Amino acid sequence: MLQSLDAFHTLGWQYQTMEHSSGVGVLDKAALVLTAVEHGPAGLADLVTRTGLTRATAHRLASALETHRLLARDAAGRFVPGPRLAAGSPTALPWELLDAAGRVLTALRDDTGESTQLYVRRGPVRLCVAAAERATGLRDTVPVGATLPMTAGSGAQVLLAFAATADPGLLTAAAFAPDVLEKVRRRGWAESVGEREPGLASVSAPVFGPAGLVAAVSLSGPVERLTRSPGRRHGPAIVAAARRLSAPADPPSPAQAPPDQREAAEGNAADHDG
Repeated sequence: MLQSLDAFHTLGWQYQTMEHSSGVGVLDKAALVLTAVEHGPAGLADLVTRTGLTRATAHRLASALETHRLLARDAAGRFVPGPRLAAGSPTALPWELLDAAGRVLTALRDDTGESTQLYVRRGPVRLCVAAAERATGLRDTVPVGATLPMTAGSGAQVLLAFAATADPGLLTAAAFAPDVLEKVRRRGWAESVGEREPGLASVSAPVFGPAGLVAAVSLSGPVERLTRSPGRRHGPAIVAAARRLSAPADPPSPAQAPPDQREAAEGNAADHDG
């Protein structure tokens, strides 16, 4: 039955490709690979089955698309949509941001000892477009290409708090109240403890471009290390990382100002993890 479904899907995708042929064979085949991955994570064998391409061709095209960040790999090594396909973010994700993200996230990880991530909004979910994982010990692993809910976690708080327009549906389903988002806007960062996953804590801050919010930079790890007030310890570091990733031409705003230490100190109980 599964083989029949795969065969049906393969014929469907091949038919769509023939119907929308550009006349440039390599581009049409690359589009076929991207279409296959849109339907779910795919290993090389999956790509061959879904596209009808030879193993060598599928591997060559997928590797090239990965080089250009149109595809990425999940924790299992399967191909998933890459960070340059981060549709749904209010502003197109600049190449320069992706290029800088690796350096900034690595530095933040080394400074704090925790795993770090960069998220963009993709409709009702947020997409991890860059990450630097803690090398040893208990850690939070979020692979590039992973999606997380927009209804829980400090990253979701930031992406909602600084969005150009509110989303009533998400706000209704969220684990945090509107007054939490107002507090996030006022101090420039968000924290969460056990909100997305028990035992996990995180801190996030907004990354801005010329047109407004672009992404959220986050660090996450076990609450035993981050404590129940993770922003008190890591708020300044996360805001500094967000500033480094934000467009340099942006004028400073209260939301981007360093967290007020007095406000951070009041976080004895977290607002509500990655």
